[in-house]
Amino acid sequence: MLTSRRSQLALAGLVTCLPMLLGAPDGFAATRHLTEPAKLLFGHEKLPSQGQSQPIGFYSRGCMAGGVALPLTGPTWQVMRPLRNRDWGTPWLISFIKRVSARAARYSGWPGLLIGDMSQPRGGPMLKSHASHQVGLEADIWFTPMPRHTLTTHERESMSAINMVASNGLSVNRNWTNGQLQALKAVAVDPEVDRIFVNPAIKKAICASATGNRAWLNKIHPYYGHKSHFHVRLSCPRGAPDCKPQAPFFKGEMCGKHLAYWFSNAVMHPKPNPHYRPKPPLTLAQLPTPCAALIRQP
Repeated sequence: MLTSRRSQLALAGLVTCLPMLLGAPDGFAATRHLTEPAKLLFGHEKLPSQGQSQPIGFYSRGCMAGGVALPLTGPTWQVMRPLRNRDWGTPWLISFIKRVSARAARYSGWPGLLIGDMSQPRGGPMLKSHASHQVGLEADIWFTPMPRHTLTTHERESMSAINMVASNGLSVNRNWTNGQLQALKAVAVDPEVDRIFVNPAIKKAICASATGNRAWLNKIHPYYGHKSHFHVRLSCPRGAPDCKPQAPFFKGEMCGKHLAYWFSNAVMHPKPNPHYRPKPPLTLAQLPTPCAALIRQP
């Protein structure tokens, strides 16, 4: 049952804390070293840290204090893949999702939005899937309309997001409708949004069909993947001194040369690089200093 998931996570967190409760020096923190991959530390935390909620560091190199869980079901949203335990964020992100999901329902005529990955309970690097989502200010939102019924746990874990991009990657397919456009616009016009990542073919479709005030197109950035969801990144909020903002991007709608680059042969059909070596995972020492203290909290 959905209602039992929080209890299961709380029990897992209690088991993790038992060595500290029983008097072991620093508990598991005694074995944690600054050179250990940070994703192993943050990826296994089941519960948030205590204290005031704050985004710490940059979107792809940081952590989150005092994480807050988004309720799994709301009037105009439902959380997908809840067993991943990535439905956490700062209060700014939680309020944002509640606000824009209601606006998206009005704009698109959908019952609401399906919410994918947000952040882990304490943010930080994830075990897999994302390089960002680390400070509690990002969320993946599906292009699939929210069903009118409350999804079961099985449906939330097994239901697939619908692909919006043609097989050649040059355009959207017939799954893309005005509903997807309006839902995306409803999110993008929110003043707290810094940028939104979508597939280049989706950006191309938006450039061709958006009408009226098109200022919000500046927030829509083409990027690899993102065929079935869009990735929302909020600006660093006021009252978050440890949050590191991202530098401003291009001006204008980004429907010209910048978009054309993504359809160039070098991007669409890249040549293998024989010298490519994957970057080693981030260590705790490479994250902002407060993150080391945060991960050691019970």
